[in-house]
Amino acid sequence: MPSPSGVERTLGADELIVSKTDLQGRITYANESFLRIGAFTEEQVIGKPHNIIRHPDMPRAVFKLLWDTVQAKQELFAYVVNLAADGAHYWVLAHVTPSFDASGAVVGYHSNRRSPHPQALAAIKPVYQQVLAEEARHSSGKAATAAGAELMAQLVARSHGSYDEFVWSLEPQLAGAL
Repeated sequence: MPSPSGVERTLGADELIVSKTDLQGRITYANESFLRIGAFTEEQVIGKPHNIIRHPDMPRAVFKLLWDTVQAKQELFAYVVNLAADGAHYWVLAHVTPSFDASGAVVGYHSNRRSPHPQALAAIKPVYQQVLAEEARHSSGKAATAAGAELMAQLVARSHGSYDEFVWSLEPQLAGAL
């Protein structure tokens, strides 16, 4: 995994990053935008764990929420900062959903990611910084994740009730869909 370089990339206003994974989170599909912004080739990502793009500034608690949600056969919108193969980073608003077969069994996961609204990032970054600081206080990954998840739930509950409601309140494109 590369070290973050501090270089930030942004998506075009109408650009979507799309990826699909199997049940273990291994990438089975990545569109051209995923490859371009992530500075990857298709050969570098297919079959690899999706967390190859995990940025160290991304709280574990958000990924716990994501996995808990999609494994419960529900969708989630989440703000995520990703790490490109060359060390650049990019923020996205991710929409992650389970993929079902004809019998209703989950067979994988699908994620569409778009450029987040700048005001949304201004609101989410301080929350993530607090959660990361809490996670850093714990020596085990499991304890860090649990403590971060508890703090994140407390922080968003104060004003919005849940992480979902928090995200929906920050994105003008989502608020209109309510």
